[in-house]
Amino acid sequence: MHYILFDGDRRTDLLPFTYTRPVAAIRTGILTLKEKWEHRLKHPVGYLTEGYLQEKFPLESGSDNLLIRGSLLADSDLVEAVKGLSLGEALFSGDTVLAYRASTANPLEEDFGGYRRIEFSHPIREIRNTWDIFSMNGMALEEDFALLTTGRKSATISGTNRLVGEGRIFLEEGAEVEHSLLNATTGPIYIGREATVMEGCLIRGGFALGAHGVVKMGAKIYGPTTAGPYCKIGGEINNTVLFGYSNKGHDGFLGNSVLGEWCNLGADTNNSNLKNNYAKVRLWNYASERFDQTGLQFCGLIMGDHSKSAINTMFNTGTVVGVNCNIFAAGFPRNFIPSFSWGGTSGFTTYLPKKAFEAAEVAMARRGVPFTDADKSILLQVFEESQKYRSS
Repeated sequence: MHYILFDGDRRTDLLPFTYTRPVAAIRTGILTLKEKWEHRLKHPVGYLTEGYLQEKFPLESGSDNLLIRGSLLADSDLVEAVKGLSLGEALFSGDTVLAYRASTANPLEEDFGGYRRIEFSHPIREIRNTWDIFSMNGMALEEDFALLTTGRKSATISGTNRLVGEGRIFLEEGAEVEHSLLNATTGPIYIGREATVMEGCLIRGGFALGAHGVVKMGAKIYGPTTAGPYCKIGGEINNTVLFGYSNKGHDGFLGNSVLGEWCNLGADTNNSNLKNNYAKVRLWNYASERFDQTGLQFCGLIMGDHSKSAINTMFNTGTVVGVNCNIFAAGFPRNFIPSFSWGGTSGFTTYLPKKAFEAAEVAMARRGVPFTDADKSILLQVFEESQKYRSS
């Protein structure tokens, strides 16, 4: 049996994050969507994604494949229904296919007319839009915390800290937290392996810090917030998800936002997460190619991989920044910045791949991660696909 997560029809709605990863590699809560499935299935899971991503995110298939919609959050009811499928059966919720078992791992192109259709009778949870990543983070944090910590004992928490709701605070081995206040009454707090919370931090759950992550001195963290592996965070953060390897290490506010990997926010970068007239926020949607209504009153910054901001950068409510952008200058830049853009309020020019790759190689080397030919190939594809937005 090969378990495979396919992108499905939400990929374009989840750009810019899915420019550089499959849908199931998105992180919400503590784990990525793929990791949630692997923990519950107790089996490795592969990806069926865009061709240009497949080298970095491999697919293993055979004569018996169970393909699962990659935007779904796994839960016990769904996992049981998926595992119960036989060859030639497909699991549906209304008109949406949730999973199917097939002898070949083909992309989702068929009408399933030859399949025995099974209706899933329980509600589904799905990351359908970019803003769902932070909106669903609290629920996902609760579930992942239970998944990872049930039946286990936390590493010792230093007595220099002030703890509220101690039973909902979990440290992995090697994690260090000193002279900080951790309040888990509003959500669990999870500190990953070899991660560090420096002195004087105020953390109100839910909160997750991935392996080797750092919370810098005096940070104020409001949940539900996630900083993935190797992230460095500081200043004031509220209801935000950083996928991994990204830095928001200085003073400044970041709220109701999502940052991909290898992002860096310069000192005193701030974002607005609430309009002055309290209106619901519209956000750029790559699928409709317009600003769509989110239905949210609080919505901040959406930033794709490898994008950076200079010191004192300001982002307006509901700003979408693509992949490999470099943003600087005083004032608010526009609230949709296409991938490979260089500039700010006075306008943007194209950030040429050669220069962008030089910066990426240096940034990744600092964390001991190589910038591979596969990475270059992916980003060149993003450069080509995003050209139409830079030209408009």
